[in-house]
Amino acid sequence: MVSRFEQFSFVISSINRYIQKLERDEMVRYGFKGSYAQYLAALNHYPEGLTAARLCEICDKDKAAVSRIAAEMIEKGLVVRESERDNLYRAKLKLTAEGKEAADYVVRRAQAAVDVVGSGLTDEDRKVFYAALDLIASKLQELTKEGIPGT
Repeated sequence: MVSRFEQFSFVISSINRYIQKLERDEMVRYGFKGSYAQYLAALNHYPEGLTAARLCEICDKDKAAVSRIAAEMIEKGLVVRESERDNLYRAKLKLTAEGKEAADYVVRRAQAAVDVVGSGLTDEDRKVFYAALDLIASKLQELTKEGIPGT
């Protein structure tokens, strides 16, 4: 018998793996890494731009990963770094026209994928599902900070 932990962790790992594969498969059309998809989608929601620190929070990535991907995306002409008064510390990352085109593509393809994988779910199913996922994520975050009780 598979435990709840095994079932949960296997399914979540599986979902993550499939999402990463879809990102890779879609971004290869642009000649980009799959990891760009999340950043492009996030930046697409903030046309005024985001600081690297805020992008870390939104994408739940560490500073090194965001810094590395931002540098690559700047080099490829997808993103520009705009600073206020020559202060790169608080500079905002903004999509270029090419970046906006790629981001729009990512968002359209992601919506198509969500429509397919969510078919068969009612609005109520989705509401309960996302509420449960949010609760689990927040509880896991607490455990990572405080540790598992009894240890």
